[in-house]
Amino acid sequence: MLWTANLPEVVSREEWLAARKTLLAEEKELTRARDQVNANRRRLPMIRIEKSYRLEGPDGKVGLPDLFEGRPQLVMHHFMFGPDWDEACPSCSSAADGIGRLRQLHVRNTSLVAVSRAPYEKIVAYKKRMGWTFPWYSSYGSDFNFDFHATLDDRVEPVLLHFRSEADLADSGTPWTGGPWEPSMRGEEMPGISAFLQVGNAVFHTYSTFGRGIEEFHNGYPYLDLTALGRQEAWEEPLGRATPLGLQVGGPGMRAPDAYNT
Repeated sequence: MLWTANLPEVVSREEWLAARKTLLAEEKELTRARDQVNANRRRLPMIRIEKSYRLEGPDGKVGLPDLFEGRPQLVMHHFMFGPDWDEACPSCSSAADGIGRLRQLHVRNTSLVAVSRAPYEKIVAYKKRMGWTFPWYSSYGSDFNFDFHATLDDRVEPVLLHFRSEADLADSGTPWTGGPWEPSMRGEEMPGISAFLQVGNAVFHTYSTFGRGIEEFHNGYPYLDLTALGRQEAWEEPLGRATPLGLQVGGPGMRAPDAYNT
């Protein structure tokens, strides 16, 4: 059963239109706010990348500039796939499963890649299993993930979890335990998205986001948010409408994309 209670009220077309126009005003306000946030994001300062990273792809070892494939912009998924894991993170895989053709980005001067710490051979095998075609590189053996806080280890790089330092986490707590950062968390992989800009021979880091900042790339959320049952997650209002499926990011029902019976 998909729902339990609190289904929408059944009304006439005229009453529905009146309610829809009220919601439309809220949607327009949200759109204007989003436009402003996007403008502020474009105004962020940027950091020049001075370190020469080496990542492995289909053509062997390459540098960060090579990932742009001749385009000035690069968007990167920090894909959770640890070196000793048998397969990639189900949550990251749900985002990757929604990546289709990249031509709409390419004609807008932007490339997209994924980067993980797993050895490239593991990435190739998992990518083939899933039938994905987007570029996916290995940062195995480099500092790349640590420098961009996609892998957390205070022995390599000061911890910055969702832009919170160890001192901040002592007050706010980590998302997993609610407590402070602990040595047992060393090596924790983080999902995220970063953006880069290439100007001449120089590469700049312009943006990164983690946590709920990447949720619209997961699970078809933008589509589900338009529906009466929504994401079917326990926190959603109206409470009790839909049976929670446990398919939220990191949820107990998440599987590798090819493990669902659909």
